[in-house]
Amino acid sequence: MNQLNIRALFPSDDGNLQQREQFMGLVKQLMEGVDALKDPESVYLKGEKDRGSHFYRELTAESRIPVAGRPLEQVNEELLKLLHGHPYHTKYFLTNILPMASTPGILGMLAAFAVNGNNLWDVYGPAGAEAEVRVVAMMSELVGYTPSESGGYTTWGGQGAIFTGLRIAINKHDPSIKKAGVPHNLYAFCSEAAHYSLFKSMEATGLGTNNLVKVRTREDSSMDVRDLKEKMEQVIRRGGVPIYVVASTATTDAMGIDNLAEIVEASEEIAAQHSIRKPHIHADSALGGFFAFFNHYDFAGNPLAIGEETLAALAAIQERMRHLHLADSLCFDFQKLGQTPYSTSLFLVKRASDLKLVDLEPDETPYVGHRGYGDYHTSYTLECSRMGSSISILSALLAFGAEGYQRLLAQFVEINLAFRRRLSEELPEAVIVNPDNPGIITLFRIYSDRKNGFAAECRGQRTKAQIQCENRLNDMLFETLGRARGEMFFGDTKKHLYVRTADGAGDIALYAAKLFVISPYTQLSDVQAIVGFLKQKIEETYAAYEALAKKEKEDEKAFVEMELV
Repeated sequence: MNQLNIRALFPSDDGNLQQREQFMGLVKQLMEGVDALKDPESVYLKGEKDRGSHFYRELTAESRIPVAGRPLEQVNEELLKLLHGHPYHTKYFLTNILPMASTPGILGMLAAFAVNGNNLWDVYGPAGAEAEVRVVAMMSELVGYTPSESGGYTTWGGQGAIFTGLRIAINKHDPSIKKAGVPHNLYAFCSEAAHYSLFKSMEATGLGTNNLVKVRTREDSSMDVRDLKEKMEQVIRRGGVPIYVVASTATTDAMGIDNLAEIVEASEEIAAQHSIRKPHIHADSALGGFFAFFNHYDFAGNPLAIGEETLAALAAIQERMRHLHLADSLCFDFQKLGQTPYSTSLFLVKRASDLKLVDLEPDETPYVGHRGYGDYHTSYTLECSRMGSSISILSALLAFGAEGYQRLLAQFVEINLAFRRRLSEELPEAVIVNPDNPGIITLFRIYSDRKNGFAAECRGQRTKAQIQCENRLNDMLFETLGRARGEMFFGDTKKHLYVRTADGAGDIALYAAKLFVISPYTQLSDVQAIVGFLKQKIEETYAAYEALAKKEKEDEKAFVEMELV
């Protein structure tokens, strides 16, 4: 029996040509295999994959570690089989915030993998530490922080940023909480449209989700700051303390952008009135923060010759994003609009000293940091081991530059605007329900009478039963689009705006389908095909809905007749 050469499974330690060529040959095999699976007219890579109801159970039953290792070429073949039927970012990939990883982003990640440093400490990960310091300074300057005073680190997504912001907020209120435990009178606030990350963070810190206060949103999905102030007052009257406010800049569904300046002003006013510390303000800029690349753009001169309508939309977004520097902390999910691989998120704090509030004591980290050597020890992170994802971020920033990001974002906005125009012209029954949100997302909702019922819903003129009926229709549209997502991959949401009901049955969320412009390969010339596809699927949905309604009516009639007999 041939014995496995263990050292052949590793890159060389001396840079020899033989092992390098072997490695590059394996990479070539993998990349050629991926390219062979691509189809620019589909959203899925080629290859059949029957993911039925028993798929994962069957995988569990048959998956075992082999006794003898396989040759790497065979392992590559297994890896390529995993990719069969996998979504891929072609021109028709129009769902949520799942971008294509750019070449510089991938190269940066390869550089990080090549040395495999632990970014916790510069002695173990000097490359990642250096990249992280540079990235923090670059993005601090972009949003208007002072790089010499700000701080930050890469983390596991917007969730990691929101969670650290909450930890800082708790310890700002009382540093002894780290040892004594969390009291039950501390409250956090976010809008109804905010991401669920804060909900999970409240649970994880022990504050509990009952202490998370949801603030009403306006029709543009931005936080109603007047309602924020009222709810802060209510909390204080009950003996609670507002310690944390998360402003969404922008929301995942409608791209609603909270007015950060108003939120900060309201928080300072409440704090002054009640002689309490101002709550820590975190801007959840994981998605929208990248539009800060236009904070220094010359809109009057327009050096990139951006179209007039697109330029106006970008200026409206920038009007909100220019206030990012007012937040105590914020984040950038580079795996979203930064075009880097998962997971490459950046958490920033205006004052680096805030990180000391969640730092460990030297004797709590006996085998890393706090030595006479090494100058960069991130013991304030929740992670004890951190990948050097900052290298991928730095690679993308250097390759794209501010202008590259501006061009890409302008392209996304331009296509979204063109889609909205064509949708309104050819499919007026598909009502755009976030018309006040310029950006890269369009939410649309259909109604059973094929008329625009959105305004009546927003005014509270529809009963709960009526809205539920329309939600059911839109849920059927989700299913119709979902069955055809191999052709075009749309998103959807079951939580676009909470509206009051005419019969006083409480607030209810509106369902809406979603087009999210996220692929660099989606062009203006593709808009007609996208709208044509939607037209067909919406007609199929109406036909299915009418057939279902007819059947339910017949069943109800038969039941009544049976009762009479």
